[in-house]
Amino acid sequence: MTAEYRIAEDRLGGEPTLVVSAPDGSARAVLSLRGATLLSWQVRNEATGRLTELTDGYRDEKELLSQDGVRAGLLAPFLNRVADGRYRYADQDHDLLPGDHEDRLVYHGFAREAPFELAHATTTADSARLLLHTTSIRPGRYPGYPFALDLTVEYVLSGSELGIEIRATNVGDTTAPYAAGWHPYFTLSRPIDALTLQIPARTLIRTDAALIPLPGENALLSLDDCPDMDFRTPKQLGDAVIDACYADLTHGAAGQIDTVLTDPATGEALRVWQHSGYLHVFTGDTLARDRRTSIALEPVETMTNAFNRPEHAAALALEPGRTRAFAFGVEYMVS
Repeated sequence: MTAEYRIAEDRLGGEPTLVVSAPDGSARAVLSLRGATLLSWQVRNEATGRLTELTDGYRDEKELLSQDGVRAGLLAPFLNRVADGRYRYADQDHDLLPGDHEDRLVYHGFAREAPFELAHATTTADSARLLLHTTSIRPGRYPGYPFALDLTVEYVLSGSELGIEIRATNVGDTTAPYAAGWHPYFTLSRPIDALTLQIPARTLIRTDAALIPLPGENALLSLDDCPDMDFRTPKQLGDAVIDACYADLTHGAAGQIDTVLTDPATGEALRVWQHSGYLHVFTGDTLARDRRTSIALEPVETMTNAFNRPEHAAALALEPGRTRAFAFGVEYMVS
């Protein structure tokens, strides 16, 4: 009888988790049901014979509950910042932070802390597929978001690749603004300065001091005019400090958008893929722990503050009864 991938229940402190393991021990992932959050992803390096940790996720229950750094958080129904925590949709004003708040910062949506449950799982000798589901986004549950969404997150672990798809279904009776993304931190060596990065983007999103994109076309800066931030040709990160969004991403020969992080010293690389959207990059300079020991490469559907940008209105609109999906993933490679 052929051995299959295994899925086991476990806990991170008091938080329930799922541990997914390849039958030959060559890959392992740990998922928290809180936020359907990836806590760890390890793949065997065939040259060394050892499992290599490729993500810098939450290490204990306290970190997971604090959400500091939003480590591998799934971003929905909005991503990154909403300016001043306010937006207008369908001729109605909404406040994500009602009341008196000295700090009006709100970011990265609600899904990352939502309670998920395992709805379905399939295992074979080659892969494990898990469907995690939540119905927590309902009117009255989250201030400033009076819409009803069901979210399903599909994880597929197969050999040296991890695939993820976020699906949202509008189960309400009004059109909802919605966008999704992922906020993973990847590690190949410590620190990240020696790594090389390649991003197939033609445009950089310009922002103000609060990291909110500038109005209209002023937000778009050709990377031809900004060589320091241009990674179309692989370039060493060095001491670059980046917290920026890349746009006009170019599809490769296989039809995917591939961002590649490489450790030249070992030949190890991570290929982060997506089919559409933008890529946000954060070099981790302000993290509470282990600054610049990992890098966030974030596939996202829209730019920051999309809820307040008219050019994103059509892309955000999720009509009643409709479902929209956003897929992405990452592959570990050794040359």
